[in-house]
Amino acid sequence: MSLETKFRMLGTDNAPGQEVRQGVDGLGDLMRGDALEGRPVDFSHGDVDAHEPTPGSFELFAEGFGKGAAQAYTEYRGDIGIREQVATDLAAFTGAPVDAADGLIITPGTQGALFLAMAATVGRGDKVAIVQPDYFANRKLVQFFDGEMMPVQLHYAKAEEGTAGLDLGELEEAFKAGAKLFLFSNPNNPAGVVYSKEEIASIAALAERYGATVIVDQLYSRLRYSNVAYTHLRAEPIDPENVITIMGPSKTESLSGFRLGVAYGSSKIITRMEKLQAIVSLRAAGYSQAILRGWFHEPAGWMDDRIAQHEAIRDDLLKLFRAIEGVSARTPQAGSYLFPALPDLSVSPADFVKILRVQAGVVVTPGTEFSPHTANSIRLNFSQDHAASVAAVERLATLVERYRT
Repeated sequence: MSLETKFRMLGTDNAPGQEVRQGVDGLGDLMRGDALEGRPVDFSHGDVDAHEPTPGSFELFAEGFGKGAAQAYTEYRGDIGIREQVATDLAAFTGAPVDAADGLIITPGTQGALFLAMAATVGRGDKVAIVQPDYFANRKLVQFFDGEMMPVQLHYAKAEEGTAGLDLGELEEAFKAGAKLFLFSNPNNPAGVVYSKEEIASIAALAERYGATVIVDQLYSRLRYSNVAYTHLRAEPIDPENVITIMGPSKTESLSGFRLGVAYGSSKIITRMEKLQAIVSLRAAGYSQAILRGWFHEPAGWMDDRIAQHEAIRDDLLKLFRAIEGVSARTPQAGSYLFPALPDLSVSPADFVKILRVQAGVVVTPGTEFSPHTANSIRLNFSQDHAASVAAVERLATLVERYRT
């Protein structure tokens, strides 16, 4: 694959927030409130004004700034004192020990962690099992590193209650065919489903049987509804040197602006990630690293309130979508994404996404970003102002009726 092709396939038109910044179809004017009745809503990413960062975050940042060079120029893996605290918190959260010195790295966001982890494990021609649908960057990174994708279907819409719907037979076939890496998100982005304990145990067993490495993105694993059960892959019977877990405080805690992520697990892979980070970005922003001292240490009741706020928005938007004839939407068990499938329309799914932008001031991410099989779906990040998001989906429903086949 040529370099030009690689970068063309990466694409940024549907990346979170890019429609506004690129001024696509005059959306910049719409998102400023011009020529539109009702508040525009960008569902491509969460609204940190509506859901503010965790209390004390700025103060922690200021403390880091006050330390000057000692905080600005940490080692490439991140400040060792911060890593030790984070390792302790993550061990308690996931149920397995975390090696702060050799098995953890702080990165510029979880996106940075994903890039580094993929670069550390995928070479030209390597076969990589990925879930469809799943996070939009997964496919793009496999292609960029000249790997070969081996899709594994997630039957989320028809899965049994309490399961994500992963086709474990397809996963085993991918391993049999030579896949040495499996990449997935749990909770799933975009569907918001959580893998059952049985599914996670099966993934661990298959990876062990075929000697495969697993990278699991657990970014939304703290934002879970109705006390849904959650199983951490790294706590299952699997070789810890074959697992990398990615997490961070950017979404649930509304700390995206500080660009912080953490990857932990295999010391071999973490070492490779550090070497690459040393020439890509040197380190996660030094002053920002100090924010991690407050991660998992939010005020009492804060996380419960945040979950309740998002659950209320989720439920109201689900009611609106399910009132639209022909729309199907599974209830997300975690995270802040809805992934409804729309009925057949008189315009293409890609054109409808553009129509939503211009006629309704509603930005959504097309389903094709997550799988070629989900073209009729759209993803909405409902971490928004509650009233504004309800009004936005009402406008969306109006357009569905207007363009219904």
